Amino acid sequence: MGTLFVAGMNHRSAPIEVREQLALEEDKLRGILADLTDRGLCAEVMILSTCNRVEVYGVADVPGEARAAAFRGLGAARGVSLQQIETLLYSKTEEEAAVLHAFRVAASLDSMIVGEPQILGQVKDAFALAQSCRTVGPTLHALMTQAFSVAKRIRTDTEVGRHAVSASYAAVELARKIFGSLESKAVLLVGAGEMGELAARHLQEHGAMPVYVANRTWSRAQDLAHTLSGTAVPYERFAATMAEVDVVITSTAAPEPIVRAQDVERALHSRRHRPLFFIDLAVPRNVEPAVNDLEGAFCYDVDDLRLVVEANLRERQKEAQRAETVVEREVTKFVVRLRDLEVVPTIVSLRDKLEAIRRGELDKALSRLPAASDETRKVMEALSQAIVNKVLHAPIVKLKNSSREGHHARFTELISELFGLRRSSQEREP
Repeated sequence: MGTLFVAGMNHRSAPIEVREQLALEEDKLRGILADLTDRGLCAEVMILSTCNRVEVYGVADVPGEARAAAFRGLGAARGVSLQQIETLLYSKTEEEAAVLHAFRVAASLDSMIVGEPQILGQVKDAFALAQSCRTVGPTLHALMTQAFSVAKRIRTDTEVGRHAVSASYAAVELARKIFGSLESKAVLLVGAGEMGELAARHLQEHGAMPVYVANRTWSRAQDLAHTLSGTAVPYERFAATMAEVDVVITSTAAPEPIVRAQDVERALHSRRHRPLFFIDLAVPRNVEPAVNDLEGAFCYDVDDLRLVVEANLRERQKEAQRAETVVEREVTKFVVRLRDLEVVPTIVSLRDKLEAIRRGELDKALSRLPAASDETRKVMEALSQAIVNKVLHAPIVKLKNSSREGHHARFTELISELFGLRRSSQEREP
């Protein structure tokens, strides 16, 4: 039937330099999902790939083999071997641990910024992608459906997400430490991503102005500039515009750095080495690492922002503990439900077998009673159904109890032999 497992890396286990290499485009993820199921390594699988985590959720007979194949495929796209990342990976092959991890991730309790809302949307997108690739079966469907429900409940019943703490807000805190005041500090936003826009808005709330927007799509740059009451600049001129601003926010999907050290050096020279602050929200990073070596240039990527985030999370900790209690209760309930799923095919097959016998024998009996009234037929129908239900009761209860106790295999085999059920009926459909 396969084992539910979770394997991956996140902001705690792997540095951004590694995570950004495994952050793949949707078409490449589709290929990996298809490969894992086509080769029979996973009965079910989905891949969550964000700037802070790359995780594989799957059902496999040999989870270790499936994990290795998945990360071999993820690394191959960027020339990274499994050996290079093996020590950075975690695996959760115990059923309860895998479910707990899934629920905590969806509820944003495992995020770099506890309570941030983006992760739930990212998990939903990963689930939708796997569904479109037909790699989701009953186990992952039940797991993710419940994970979404738990996340919603935590958002509603606790205040873990009430305080506005985000990577973009953390960037503002860093900017304030560098400049003291953000009043009249000019901002250049390169890229029109949501996180970049949020950072720009936070800066504006603290007095930063004016705002310039550069994007590869001119119309998008104009629209966002209008939204921010700023000015659009041609994408090819963003490097020159750096000399005119104090803060540069980058959030593009470029696969390689777009902000070069030589361009920043020219901008600093024009500014007479007045500080230039970079907020790099992209993965892979948009700003060349060498920029940090320039005097007067301050660059922070998503990993650097974590230091500020930690200082802003104290108010959420009490609510996070309440949320953890909710998650633990939900995990216990779901594991029982998940184990019930393991015996459902046998229960369905058993019920179908007895129903077929009941229907056949009832038809034979009624054929000998052509003059039987409708009332008599209804009584015989009800009688035969009652007998089947009573016969089914004990084996179904035993199957469910054995499943919850973790030793259902022996009973499914025994019942299958006793009632002559097909072996395939015990196997969960993908």
